Amino acid sequence: METEFLLADKLILVSYFLAVILFGSYFRKRSNTASGFMVAKGRLPSWAVGLSILGTFVSSITFLAYPGQAYNFNWDVFMFSLTLPIAAVVATLYFVPLYRTRVKVSAYEYLEQRFGGWARIYGSISFMLGSLARIGMILFLVSLVVHHLTGWSYSTIIIVTGIGVIFYTVLGGIEAVVWTDVVQVIILIGGAIISIIILSLGMPEGPGQIFSIASEHHKFSLGSWNLDLVRPTVWVVILYGIMENLRNFGVDQNYVQRYQTTPSIRDASRSVWMAALAYIPISALFLFIGTALYAYYSVHAGALPAHLQGELMGDKIFPFFIATHFPPGLRGLLIAAIFAAAMSSIDSSLNCVSTLTLLDFYKKYVNKGADDRKSIKMLRIYTVIWGILGTLTGLAMTRVQTALETGWQLAGIAGGGLIGLFLLGLSFRRVRRWQAIVAVIASVITIFWATFARHLPEGWEWIECTWHSRMIGVIGTITLLVVGFGLGLLAIITKGNQNEMKD
Repeated sequence: METEFLLADKLILVSYFLAVILFGSYFRKRSNTASGFMVAKGRLPSWAVGLSILGTFVSSITFLAYPGQAYNFNWDVFMFSLTLPIAAVVATLYFVPLYRTRVKVSAYEYLEQRFGGWARIYGSISFMLGSLARIGMILFLVSLVVHHLTGWSYSTIIIVTGIGVIFYTVLGGIEAVVWTDVVQVIILIGGAIISIIILSLGMPEGPGQIFSIASEHHKFSLGSWNLDLVRPTVWVVILYGIMENLRNFGVDQNYVQRYQTTPSIRDASRSVWMAALAYIPISALFLFIGTALYAYYSVHAGALPAHLQGELMGDKIFPFFIATHFPPGLRGLLIAAIFAAAMSSIDSSLNCVSTLTLLDFYKKYVNKGADDRKSIKMLRIYTVIWGILGTLTGLAMTRVQTALETGWQLAGIAGGGLIGLFLLGLSFRRVRRWQAIVAVIASVITIFWATFARHLPEGWEWIECTWHSRMIGVIGTITLLVVGFGLGLLAIITKGNQNEMKD
């Protein structure tokens, strides 16, 4: 059952798109300075920043990829959400005070203070690569939805969305990003609730049938509790969640930059806890949509076209359901909200990578004396450049099977050792520059091994990495910490032995 994208839906989608751009234009005057563009001069309320951080978590990734994951498999990724409070405790005790007192805007300024300029470059580049993966994943996911409604090709949708996001981000700065996030979070949660209501009403035997079908097929399972790091067990997700959420709250520029937009440390900490605690029930809500979709199409098998009945098609099921079962008008509003949420998440990443390019590279090595006028000009130029690169990444993502797994793997590769370097600097004061360099090199080598040493030809199995791909970042982080701590302890022991010999 296909549906026509009616005039009402088109009008809502176009109107929403234009409204978001006008919203960005409204904040142009407040973002005409470098400080206004990057951190809104520290004047935003904590509740708005908290919802903005939550919006960065939710976005169109959670809205589309989480239902797809639950449809394809089970609720194993929910364990990722349950690790958020751990990361929030560490962030509010250590990272937020650190950034508010010792650095200005760039999170990686601390790495330079601790280990030298090379560490700042390493941190910035790692974040930039991870941001490209995130931007590409979001563009790909939103193209799935719009494709089902308009029939436009995925490539066309990604390119048009990319151009719109670049234009909006150049205008609005971080303040427009935050306030747009607030609106999008509210609309997206409302859309999720409406989706569950429509799914429940569509079950022949009532909502209880969703639970009976899901239970029969183990769709509520959190995964295997076996101590196995090869398959996607609970322990794999927990380890990945702890490392990734520490990286998010602790060293991700998207979050660090938001900490600087609040008036105080206390306000920044409140925003962290608001996002961390709210995301747990919200992620469960979106996972339940995927479970309900599985139950719905189990009893309405004929309603699903043949090209969506293969394996690992979950990412495309929810967009199809929206296109075919939501009433006109409401359907257009939900699609517009997903579209705008994608724009909001992408413009946050673009704002941050352009900020880092200015602070960590241009003003550091190219033009140290750049004034505010020159800085804001370069920020907007870098936004355009990174927007083009992100759009190209989105086009490349059209070839992947499951967006969530691919995004998690790319995030682990790009930022696998970054949180380890921060933790090393904060927890072990005796580690010196050369020891940190060796630890980072060891981390990069193990990440490279864990990423590419897979499915090797016969005779090379002895060096093959059999651990699950979600473990790539964990492997990199643990390697960095072990090598860094080990070299630091070795230096202490060696120095102690030398002192004893002198005595």
